[in-house]
Amino acid sequence: MKQEYFVSENSIVRKIWGKSDTVLFIFAGAAAEFALNKAVDWLYFTGRLPADPIKRLFSTVAYARAIIFSEKSKALQAITAVNAIHAQVEEKRGASIPDWAYRDVLYMLVDYSIRSFEALERELNNEEKEEIFDVFKRLGIGMGIKNLPDTLASWYVQREEHLQENLAYSHHTADLFEQYKKHLGVIRYAILLGVQSYLAPKQVSALFHFQKFSFVQPLLYLYNLSKLVKLDWIMKALLLPSQYKKQISAIEEKV
Repeated sequence: MKQEYFVSENSIVRKIWGKSDTVLFIFAGAAAEFALNKAVDWLYFTGRLPADPIKRLFSTVAYARAIIFSEKSKALQAITAVNAIHAQVEEKRGASIPDWAYRDVLYMLVDYSIRSFEALERELNNEEKEEIFDVFKRLGIGMGIKNLPDTLASWYVQREEHLQENLAYSHHTADLFEQYKKHLGVIRYAILLGVQSYLAPKQVSALFHFQKFSFVQPLLYLYNLSKLVKLDWIMKALLLPSQYKKQISAIEEKV
């Protein structure tokens, strides 16, 4: 009997999340918006994010890939585990994470999946974008997130509304970027800022005062050339410290 997967084996989502460079771009881009989100204080409550943002990144990647690359029953188990973690945090804080905050994170995964793949590979067609939206909508439904849009078109409308209403530069934003700099070092931090300025929606760019031109654009040209001669590992090594080499390699392994 053929296994049923949460995400079909020929899905564009598997292609996006099966490449370490794309995944790193997704989380580099999302890291800026995470820091601006008005619910970022929830990420500070446990202290794990500011203590080690890179470790938290790979923890999140592991859960996402466990859902995307697993057969359906195991993917649902992973979703249940994520819900349990959130419930524990809510119980300790004595409050509930706002529904809009859950939607924000889900919408980031949709948006930066599209932006990152298009930055590194090629333009996606509307059918592929619909597929990305559908996968993460099903993830959201599994997590019990309310008021999700029915179509990709309505998602674009909600996404724009969330970007307008739910972002603000705060002391948490400044502190989180200090932690990024501390854990990455000056050069890698500069690369992070370059990737973020290249991928960021206009609302995020405005709050950070990102420059319109990003030095990442010419680097991407060189990176695409490096892939042809199998030297793309150099760019990946530039993005994160050497102690995360195994985690980067693991992204391209099957779950």
